[in-house]
Amino acid sequence: MLFNSYIFILLFLPLTVIAFYWLKKYGSYTLSIVLLVFASFAFYSWWNPAYLLLILGSIMCNYALGTVLTNHDIFQAKRRWLLALGVSCNLLVLCYYKYLLFFVGIISTLVDKPVSVEEIILPLAISFFTFQQIAYLVDAYRGESKHYGFLNYCLFVTFFPQLIAGPIVHHKEMMPQFVKNRNQSLALQNIAIGSIIFTIGLFKKVIIADSVAEISTPLFTVVDQGGELTLIEAWLAALSYTLQLYFDFSGYADMAVGAARLFGITLPANFDSPYKSASIIDFWRRWHITLSRFLRDYLYIALGGNRHGEIRRFQNLFITMLLGGLWHGAGWTFVVWGALHGFYLVVNHLWRKLAKEWQIVNARIYRFASHFLTLICVIIGWVFFRAETLTGAVSILKGMVGLNGIVFPSKYLGRWGENAVWMQDWGVQFYDMNFFTSLGDLWLLIALIVVTMTFPNTYQLLFKYKPVLEPVGESRWVIPLEKTSGIVCGLVLLYCLLSMNKTSEFLYFQF
Repeated sequence: MLFNSYIFILLFLPLTVIAFYWLKKYGSYTLSIVLLVFASFAFYSWWNPAYLLLILGSIMCNYALGTVLTNHDIFQAKRRWLLALGVSCNLLVLCYYKYLLFFVGIISTLVDKPVSVEEIILPLAISFFTFQQIAYLVDAYRGESKHYGFLNYCLFVTFFPQLIAGPIVHHKEMMPQFVKNRNQSLALQNIAIGSIIFTIGLFKKVIIADSVAEISTPLFTVVDQGGELTLIEAWLAALSYTLQLYFDFSGYADMAVGAARLFGITLPANFDSPYKSASIIDFWRRWHITLSRFLRDYLYIALGGNRHGEIRRFQNLFITMLLGGLWHGAGWTFVVWGALHGFYLVVNHLWRKLAKEWQIVNARIYRFASHFLTLICVIIGWVFFRAETLTGAVSILKGMVGLNGIVFPSKYLGRWGENAVWMQDWGVQFYDMNFFTSLGDLWLLIALIVVTMTFPNTYQLLFKYKPVLEPVGESRWVIPLEKTSGIVCGLVLLYCLLSMNKTSEFLYFQF
């Protein structure tokens, strides 16, 4: 079931909220939790009921193992083996569904012989609920998690606002809220805040992301089929996907936070205006924050972190990002994307050290250049992230530096007069194309980029009401909880509903 669907917005979500608070008031808190668990299972199985058994089996096995690991009377060696078994089983299941076909393809190439394997449909959210439960097992082994009841554990894993595409929540964040929520009655402020955040997220997805996708999708299809893009077309492709992914994923994150708040649950932030970053280090503190946190706490530190010298530190950073890229998808484009960001981080750490020695960190031109260079590096990375093939990604990058020619629609030949003639002397061509018909799309994309780099984000607009678990920066623009805000929210929601002429999945559903 999609957040941006009529059945979710008009039926599933409001009925679940009403039933939840009715059971809390007239039944019991336990019954309200049971309702949420069953609603979450229904939400998950809407796409493919067959995989309901998979997530149920995963929950029961990990809960049983976590219960044993919290028992410190067991010899340490046995607990270590049990942890290794639990993590391995989780990763094996993930690898089977997500990477088997990828590995089979590699083997086929190496032996120069086709190896046939039946098509495997990737279960929704398997990457997300696998990471959540691995973190739980590791913390149980370390003695950092308590023994939670099975019902609360089920809700922790399956809570539908964050189940499909994150944020990757941590048991320490969620379990105390489930306990605290027992004594909380319906709070109209939570309903108001949740509705506003959900509506903002829906607007990002339906109005902005899906509209920009109409620019990016045809262009990437061209290069994946072996075609080439000229300079402006290549930049249209790169910029439009940069914005599509941002508004699509941050829109989903907002909708998840908003939906959870309707039940009195506050989720962690997954976005903090990442395109405002002045470095790749800063970017990964702002983009997909909960994934970055997991990779840092359970992979980078496990590899040794920065405890064994600078060279090992850079090696660990690179490996972490490489595996983070592979987590996003079973394909060489994702491997290259992860390796590219690993390289970015290593260079960033080295450059930061030199910049401090040269005392240029506070220079205005340095700060501007840092923002600009970071955005360019991120855009280059997104080209690999989006392209279906490495050849397609390289083709777009060639186009972005003008190697595929510079072309403008023929209508500009007459409009620009002598300037057009001068441009032709330098190799610029003028003729009609299928995808680039006007500079209007380019200016629109640039304007949206400026918005993402300068405007306050959703959580900053509501910072007074603590919309997410982490502190957020304050904003001069604040959305007040009053009738006017409610009317505007309702009108925006209605506009989004009327604009949902086609249902489109969120991009991170594929990961």
